Amino acid sequence: MVDIESDGPIPGDYSMVCFGAVVVEPGLNRTFYGRLRPISERFIPEALAVSGFTREQVLAFDAPEVVMKQFTWGSGSRGHWGLVIGATNFESPYGGEPWQPGVYFWRNDR
Repeated sequence: MVDIESDGPIPGDYSMVCFGAVVVEPGLNRTFYGRLRPISERFIPEALAVSGFTREQVLAFDAPEVVMKQFTWGSGSRGHWGLVIGATNFESPYGGEPWQPGVYFWRNDR
Protein backbone atom coordinates (compact mmCIF):
# COMPACT_ATOMS: atom_id res chain seq x y z
CA MET A 1 0.00 0.00 0.00
CA VAL A 2 1.36 3.42 -0.94
CA ASP A 3 0.31 6.88 0.23
CA ILE A 4 1.63 10.06 -1.40
CA GLU A 5 1.53 13.72 -0.40
CA SER A 6 2.16 16.38 -3.04
CA ASP A 7 2.25 20.16 -3.19
CA GLY A 8 -0.19 20.42 -6.09
CA PRO A 9 -2.49 18.42 -8.36
CA ILE A 10 -0.41 17.83 -11.52
CA PRO A 11 2.70 15.58 -11.59
CA GLY A 12 5.60 17.39 -13.23
CA ASP A 13 4.12 20.84 -12.71
CA TYR A 14 4.09 20.25 -8.96
CA SER A 15 6.11 17.95 -6.72
CA MET A 16 5.66 14.82 -4.67
CA VAL A 17 6.62 15.87 -1.13
CA CYS A 18 6.71 12.49 0.61
CA PHE A 19 5.38 8.98 0.37
CA GLY A 20 5.08 5.92 2.51
CA ALA A 21 4.67 2.28 1.58
CA VAL A 22 3.93 -0.90 3.48
CA VAL A 23 3.68 -4.49 2.32
CA VAL A 24 0.24 -5.66 3.42
CA GLU A 25 1.08 -8.88 5.22
CA PRO A 26 0.90 -10.08 8.82
CA GLY A 27 2.93 -7.79 11.08
CA LEU A 28 3.14 -4.93 8.56
CA ASN A 29 6.90 -4.88 9.18
CA ARG A 30 8.22 -4.07 5.70
CA THR A 31 7.81 -0.35 5.21
CA PHE A 32 9.40 2.59 3.41
CA TYR A 33 9.11 6.34 3.89
CA GLY A 34 10.72 8.91 1.62
CA ARG A 35 10.82 12.72 1.49
CA LEU A 36 11.67 14.37 -1.83
CA ARG A 37 13.08 17.77 -2.77
CA PRO A 38 10.77 19.67 -5.16
CA ILE A 39 11.24 19.37 -8.92
CA SER A 40 9.36 22.59 -9.61
CA GLU A 41 9.17 26.13 -8.30
CA ARG A 42 5.37 25.84 -8.36
CA PHE A 43 3.43 24.82 -5.26
CA ILE A 44 0.06 25.46 -3.68
CA PRO A 45 0.53 26.44 -0.01
CA GLU A 46 -2.70 24.71 1.06
CA ALA A 47 -1.67 21.48 -0.65
CA LEU A 48 1.80 21.59 0.89
CA ALA A 49 0.30 22.23 4.33
CA VAL A 50 -1.41 18.82 4.22
CA SER A 51 2.03 17.18 4.40
CA GLY A 52 2.90 19.09 7.59
CA PHE A 53 6.10 20.50 6.05
CA THR A 54 7.05 24.04 5.12
CA ARG A 55 8.53 25.02 1.75
CA GLU A 56 11.86 25.66 3.47
CA GLN A 57 11.85 22.13 4.90
CA VAL A 58 11.05 20.40 1.61
CA LEU A 59 13.83 22.33 -0.17
CA ALA A 60 16.27 20.52 2.15
CA PHE A 61 14.93 17.00 1.43
CA ASP A 62 16.89 14.44 -0.61
CA ALA A 63 16.91 14.59 -4.39
CA PRO A 64 14.04 12.59 -5.93
CA GLU A 65 16.39 10.33 -7.92
CA VAL A 66 18.10 9.25 -4.70
CA VAL A 67 14.85 8.48 -2.87
CA MET A 68 13.24 6.66 -5.80
CA LYS A 69 16.31 4.46 -6.28
CA GLN A 70 16.15 3.55 -2.59
CA PHE A 71 12.54 2.51 -3.01
CA THR A 72 13.18 0.60 -6.27
CA TRP A 73 10.20 0.04 -8.53
CA GLY A 74 9.78 -3.20 -10.44
CA SER A 75 8.57 -6.75 -10.16
CA GLY A 76 10.60 -8.72 -7.65
CA SER A 77 13.02 -5.83 -6.97
CA ARG A 78 14.44 -5.24 -3.53
CA GLY A 79 14.98 -1.63 -2.54
CA HIS A 80 17.68 -0.20 -0.30
CA TRP A 81 15.49 -0.72 2.78
CA GLY A 82 14.68 -4.35 1.91
CA LEU A 83 11.15 -3.64 0.70
CA VAL A 84 10.18 -6.12 -1.99
CA ILE A 85 7.97 -4.62 -4.65
CA GLY A 86 6.01 -7.18 -6.63
CA ALA A 87 2.70 -6.82 -8.41
CA THR A 88 1.84 -3.45 -6.88
CA ASN A 89 -1.69 -2.13 -7.32
CA PHE A 90 -2.69 1.47 -6.76
CA GLU A 91 -6.27 1.82 -5.59
CA SER A 92 -8.02 4.95 -4.45
CA PRO A 93 -11.54 6.10 -3.71
CA TYR A 94 -10.45 9.52 -5.05
CA GLY A 95 -9.78 8.58 -8.66
CA GLY A 96 -6.26 8.66 -10.10
CA GLU A 97 -4.75 11.67 -8.34
CA PRO A 98 -3.16 9.92 -5.32
CA TRP A 99 -0.96 7.59 -7.37
CA GLN A 100 -0.07 9.88 -10.28
CA PRO A 101 2.97 11.57 -8.65
CA GLY A 102 4.49 8.20 -7.77
CA VAL A 103 4.16 6.83 -11.26
CA TYR A 104 5.51 10.08 -12.72
CA PHE A 105 8.65 9.90 -10.55
CA TRP A 106 9.26 6.19 -11.11
CA ARG A 107 8.90 6.51 -14.87
CA ASN A 108 11.00 9.66 -15.16
CA ASP A 109 13.64 8.58 -12.61
CA ARG A 110 14.36 12.20 -11.74
